[in-house]
Amino acid sequence: MNGRDDAHHPADPTSIGPIFHQPWWLDAVAPGRWGAATVDRGGETVARLPYVVRGPSRMRVLSQPPLTPYLGPWVECAPGAKRAAAIGDQLELLAELESRLPPASAFRQRFDPGMLGVLPFIWAGYRAEVRYTYRLEDLRSEQALWDGLSGNIRREIRKARRRVKVRDDLGLDRLHAVWAKTFARQGLPPPDHERLDRIDAACGPRGARSMLFACDDDDRVHAVAYLVSDHRTTYYLIGGGDPELRTSGGASLLMWEAILRARGEHEVFDFEGSMLKPVERFFRAFGGRQAPYLSVSRATVAAALALTLAVGACSSTKSAQTQVDDAAITARVSERKMYRLVTSQIPIRDRRLTAR
Repeated sequence: MNGRDDAHHPADPTSIGPIFHQPWWLDAVAPGRWGAATVDRGGETVARLPYVVRGPSRMRVLSQPPLTPYLGPWVECAPGAKRAAAIGDQLELLAELESRLPPASAFRQRFDPGMLGVLPFIWAGYRAEVRYTYRLEDLRSEQALWDGLSGNIRREIRKARRRVKVRDDLGLDRLHAVWAKTFARQGLPPPDHERLDRIDAACGPRGARSMLFACDDDDRVHAVAYLVSDHRTTYYLIGGGDPELRTSGGASLLMWEAILRARGEHEVFDFEGSMLKPVERFFRAFGGRQAPYLSVSRATVAAALALTLAVGACSSTKSAQTQVDDAAITARVSERKMYRLVTSQIPIRDRRLTAR
């Protein structure tokens, strides 16, 4: 893409924010369809806001790609600065990023949990809604982590250890096959294998992913998990199970194993939480902290009205938002439907808000 300030910066990609901000990640999940607003100082990038462009030119939407739980701005923290000065500098950089976004009828992204100070976006007419994930932020003690599990999860793990073993060598095709069964159980089309292939091809050589399988003695795969990580955090990106083998406890065992494997290398384990009630209950049982993050959106009056009238697939705000949340995480719907779902829930703003 060629947009304002959207060139890939030549700096080491590991130095610019979380894994989901890296150019190689964005190339994998949205090849040829992403850009980034950037702010440079002294030849170095100090702030960055990636985005994915969806929709026709007359109704352009800036959003985030599938299988990317968080995006939003990344801002470099000034070392040693006093709090007031640091906040002031961050506000200035965020305002500059927002001003450098390309013209669009709508914007919607879920910002990283570490980016809660979004006043410049609110001042510019955006809406910020609080959402939640769960995070384990002290992985030092295995015993403390075990003690933090709910009783039913500990029982599930013990049961699973008698029935299955954890493996990490079965490959992407086996993982996708089991993941797809989760979709089939809900009457949904299978997830995009090609996108998962690109993610794995990008993460594998960088040591930024792991695959886990819960298998029995008959070589049946009960559950799968796919995790990605950056220098600080491990993210539970994908999970699934065989509907006929759901009672073995394999999913709980894989989550516990993923947490233990994250201990040696990372500070944080992010369950990449869903707002869906059954999923929230499962994640909560692992003892993590409820961590807020922001869904930030904006639309012109004309765009919001047109998009709302154009969408007939969503019967209510609640059901539509549920579909948006799951589609962004699991890529369970087509690109065109994802575009409709994302844009349908962008709120109608004040009439002073016009397209830039």
